[in-house]
Amino acid sequence: MPLRITSAPVSGIKKRKSATTPKNRASPFASHARSKPSARGNAQAKSSLQAEGGEDDGFMSDPEPLPDIGNSQYLTESVKLSGVMQAMQHVKESMFEELPERRAGMNSTRIAEVLNLRKSLPPLVSVAHIHTVLQAPTQVEREIVSLVQSGQLKRLIVPGRGNGAAGLGDCLAMASDLRDLVQMSSDLDQALKDRFLGVLDGMSNTSAIPALAFSREESAALVRAGFLVTASSLSKEAVNLTSVRAYSTEVDDTRQDSIQFRAPAFFLSLPNTGPYLRLLSSARSHLLALLKQSKYHEAPLTLLRDRWDGAVESNRNFSVAKRIRGEFSGVLPGRTKKWKEFNGMGFRWILEEALGAGLVEIFDTGSVGPGIRCL
Repeated sequence: MPLRITSAPVSGIKKRKSATTPKNRASPFASHARSKPSARGNAQAKSSLQAEGGEDDGFMSDPEPLPDIGNSQYLTESVKLSGVMQAMQHVKESMFEELPERRAGMNSTRIAEVLNLRKSLPPLVSVAHIHTVLQAPTQVEREIVSLVQSGQLKRLIVPGRGNGAAGLGDCLAMASDLRDLVQMSSDLDQALKDRFLGVLDGMSNTSAIPALAFSREESAALVRAGFLVTASSLSKEAVNLTSVRAYSTEVDDTRQDSIQFRAPAFFLSLPNTGPYLRLLSSARSHLLALLKQSKYHEAPLTLLRDRWDGAVESNRNFSVAKRIRGEFSGVLPGRTKKWKEFNGMGFRWILEEALGAGLVEIFDTGSVGPGIRCL
């Protein structure tokens, strides 16, 4: 018995299709672009910030300048120092921060490079830095002159680096540190070491060394070791001739060219002074660049410190909890610019250096602590 009951499928009978098939209607919202709720919220927040003047030309949001109620004594009140010698010791010890014990983000090779670079830098302290931590310009300058004349300090003038506060060419070094560097140098023989230290003891009030103090071979050896630099790039106004007359008594003062014999041909220096000054100059520039990220070129001290340190993870409870959950809690210290380029230079140290150079100023906001402003 066939399964088909009717003959419609085989009789060729077909249903007519309706000539007026309804078309799909266009949605009234089709002309409106779709966006996620989070994107709409971000766009509204951005538009409100622009309307209030909080974000403009790539600057970070600063609705208005920080309140300024006067100068801040935050740096001098937090660390009590008495005397130039104690201030120099403090500056040398606080230049770099300690290496992180855990999760440093650096392998053993990089850690060795950082430690070796720190060890190779000369024990120099800029005069501007001393004035910042002591805040007594006249008294500090008198004490520096007294210590230089007594032979406890050596004042170094670096040619071509500037002699003012904003320059990098006016530095101080302890006489004891200089003696240790000379004695530890492997590029000089003992006889030349003793002769060099004897000349320095007889020239306590200047860093200029006449050409007649050493022979050509001795001068070349001292230049290669990094203890002398040529004075050809130094201006004539900075040359002090009074301290080198003792080494040019055999020169006839009646000769017209006797000034050339009395003029110093070298200036005192320390090994690796060039890398030290380049590191200091780049750190200053980076601090100013971080400060200029704000619209008014000013920021609270805590915010500027966070920018200098980078978005590093901390050991606080919420940061540890994020790491346990596998969430992002900050980058490792070794991946920040502070450790990549500046080898862990401390924020307070570079801030004091910039303040002494007159690049920034510190003021009291009265609400968010000390503020830093670019000059």
